[in-house]
Amino acid sequence: MLYRNSVARSVLRAISSSNASVARSTFNNNVFKAHLTSSARLPARPTSSSLALATRKPVTTALVRYASSSSKDLKVAEEDTDMMAGIKTEAKVIKDTFSLEGVPKEALYLGMAGVIPYLATSLETVYLSYEINRAAASGDGLIFSGQSAELMLHMLEPIQVGYGAVILSFLGAVHWGLEWAGYGGKQGYRRYAAGVIAPAVAWPTLLLPVEYALITQFLAFTFLYYNDARAAAQGRAPHWYGMYRFVLTFIVGASIVASLIGREQISTTMSSQHTITDKVNALLFLKKKEQAEADARRRAELGEEAE
Repeated sequence: MLYRNSVARSVLRAISSSNASVARSTFNNNVFKAHLTSSARLPARPTSSSLALATRKPVTTALVRYASSSSKDLKVAEEDTDMMAGIKTEAKVIKDTFSLEGVPKEALYLGMAGVIPYLATSLETVYLSYEINRAAASGDGLIFSGQSAELMLHMLEPIQVGYGAVILSFLGAVHWGLEWAGYGGKQGYRRYAAGVIAPAVAWPTLLLPVEYALITQFLAFTFLYYNDARAAAQGRAPHWYGMYRFVLTFIVGASIVASLIGREQISTTMSSQHTITDKVNALLFLKKKEQAEADARRRAELGEEAE
């Protein structure tokens, strides 16, 4: 009996607690929904934080624009600085590469003076070519007549070619001096050969037509520079000798090229010059003529004796 009463009481308590929780949840839901509905219907009021953001927005935009522009200017300034630094570095490398500070002053001055005849003959060739072309076009030159300019040019040819042969022989003789001094050790025939080949190639150019002579000497100067540069790099010549020879060879080569260009401009207007074949034929003809005159004198002498 007591057991049934306790069970009945527990059931009643459970039902009452469940009804109370259901009623409480229903009330809470209604209140929350009402609050959401009323808040959705109310107009939005600007708060103090939003007003501060709105007032600071133009200032912030200006700051952003200024920061971006200043960063761009900074980048451009850095690029300009880097570019100028790179140009200065490259200029310094070029200056150090072509530096002639290690060359003895006497050798530098005399070497530069040695290229003056090449420059003079080259400039004179270009000018005389201009005079010949002007005389052919207008009938008279600027200072000289066409015939005078052509005669002076023919007189200039053996001077330029002969001076080139002398310089080539001198450059070959330098290696003999280095061998006698034992610079870089004894090289023997290898170094003597450079001194022999240079004059062997240079002096026969006097018999060639001027254009072929100048081209041959240009190739000889280039070959000797290559050989001298190798000798300086390998310690068989002073360390400054390679750059020294490069500068002088560049001036001489430019002079030869200018002379060839000038002569090319008058190739159709200037009278043809004697080739090596013409010179050989002239020598043979002269020899035959002298032989015939000698035979004629001998016959005349024999005839006088017979009488």
